[in-house]
Amino acid sequence: MILPDFTRTLFDRRDRPGGPPPAQFVVPKRRDCALPETLGTAALRGLRGRCPRCGEAHLFHRFLKPVTICAHCGQDWSHQRADDFPAYVAIIVTGHIMAPLIIALARDFALSVTAMMAIIVPLTLVLLLGLLQPAKGAIIALQWWWGMHGFEKERIAGAAEAGDDEP
Repeated sequence: MILPDFTRTLFDRRDRPGGPPPAQFVVPKRRDCALPETLGTAALRGLRGRCPRCGEAHLFHRFLKPVTICAHCGQDWSHQRADDFPAYVAIIVTGHIMAPLIIALARDFALSVTAMMAIIVPLTLVLLLGLLQPAKGAIIALQWWWGMHGFEKERIAGAAEAGDDEP
């Protein structure tokens, strides 16, 4: 009897064309790709789920699983260590969005507890799940930009190094 793979989600890119390369496949790192000029550009690419280095290929092949190697520029993403930080960011942002909404609903409308829960719980879950992947992409981009966890610090020659601690 073959058991279904319960680890797969609707967001997986594993079977789609352009998905992640096999782990043993090594893409040579391209030096001619469009490196971001600023930390904001790299973070925005990560927020959109794109490779922060080139902005072309997908950063994730599963909902929260980054690709091992970028299919376009060859960047090795196995160094990333985002861990639980994206979840903390998503929870903080969700809380700051939901708190005023909950206060307004409680103060301005005479809703029952059931009606409040029917509005608040689904909205909170959708917002939280919707922010998880963009938060992880931005945090991976920050790690790459600052050269953390074994990433090579790459910059465009002559570009201002905004967000760096070095002179």
